[in-house]
Amino acid sequence: MSDYHDDLRLAHVLADAADAATMDRFKALDLKVETKPDMTPVSEADKAAEELIRGQLQRARPRDAVLGEEYGSEGAGPRRWVIDPIDGTKNYVRGVPVWATLISLMVHGPGGYHPVVGVVSAPALGRRWWAAQGSGAYTGRSLSSATRLQVSRVGRIEDASFAYSSLSGWEERGRLPGFLDLTRNCWRTRGYGDFWPYMMVAEGSVDICAEPELSLWDMAANVVIVEEAGGRFTGLDGAPGPHSGNAAASNGLLHDELLRYLGS
Repeated sequence: MSDYHDDLRLAHVLADAADAATMDRFKALDLKVETKPDMTPVSEADKAAEELIRGQLQRARPRDAVLGEEYGSEGAGPRRWVIDPIDGTKNYVRGVPVWATLISLMVHGPGGYHPVVGVVSAPALGRRWWAAQGSGAYTGRSLSSATRLQVSRVGRIEDASFAYSSLSGWEERGRLPGFLDLTRNCWRTRGYGDFWPYMMVAEGSVDICAEPELSLWDMAANVVIVEEAGGRFTGLDGAPGPHSGNAAASNGLLHDELLRYLGS
């Protein structure tokens, strides 16, 4: 059993509470939406879900630090919970069901903080994915009703399915030529966006995915799920984990070639 089993169970409890709060306001006609300084939207549901998670963590893990998208960093120490209350807020506010709450526990060790628990809960899709270091990755309705995840065995880019978020981000960062070369050489490309491509890599239904700009809370939960399913998760610079400000995830077999197209 993983050393983080109790933390994983807590992350599920946190996700249950967040799901109830976010679904209660999903497609609400009076949903309040603001624009943040970086010009991205934030809804009252984002704030309410993060407040709820922080409140439960304060009671259950008062010594742990917390980092969340909406309310920043609080506390210090070797254990830090990282929260994205709604990953895919633009979808959420438009009534598109592809959004999720991302919850991760990161632990300080050699080289800095690394994710050891991850839960990605997408209640409007009726899906949830999770993993704890050393225990494998799973999807299902609950801990007791779950299917183990395994990445694909596709070994050639020409046979690979590639998922991405948008073209504009690659263009803005001068990486569009490599991105387009990759899309031309893949078997299939789809712009799913946000958390979903990483979960599909873990499931084996997509072979590679990448995004040019991300925050820690966008990635931390995804890292442990992809890796525990047998895949690789790095920055575009090849550095492992969620600290590069961007991401490349794969079944492992295709990772070096993915980075040759998109890397620094």
